[in-house]
Amino acid sequence: MKRKHESPLVFLGAVSVVAFVAMLSPLAGCKKDEPTRWDQASSAAKAPTPPPDAPAVPKTEGGALNKFFPADGTDGTKRVFTQEKTGFAEARLSREGKDVATLSISDAVNDDAVKAKFTGVADSFKGNPIVTVGKNQTAVLVKNKYQVKVSSQSLDADARKAWLDKFDLSGLSAL
Repeated sequence: MKRKHESPLVFLGAVSVVAFVAMLSPLAGCKKDEPTRWDQASSAAKAPTPPPDAPAVPKTEGGALNKFFPADGTDGTKRVFTQEKTGFAEARLSREGKDVATLSISDAVNDDAVKAKFTGVADSFKGNPIVTVGKNQTAVLVKNKYQVKVSSQSLDADARKAWLDKFDLSGLSAL
């Protein structure tokens, strides 16, 4: 037995679904002819950019950088190496159990972003460009290849520069 009011409602519901599907069907077959700027940005971010016309120079092994750090016991500090990988070495300095600074050397031979922050710098340290990054880091670029950095929450810029002076920068430049 049919009810009087069901038939028009079912009919209107079916017509609505058919109309909706008819509106979406042209969109389902669309193809993008040209990539959007979002597609281009996404693919650019995924693709590494090789250096122009030059093969990448291999980075120095991290262990080879350790000998250029200030010696353990310098100024009453304890030096502990915390990270070592190809092109990078890091050590923490502590005095009486408290962190003093983090020291690092990174091989920036293929890292244009690191080198760019030293471009046009007027200040120099032992003939190498030096920068202060924020209020807690001081870095020097040795031989346009090695970034030597001192990071500290407690040391001021002069004290960080004094720790840079304790690195063997001339030995590092000969590497």
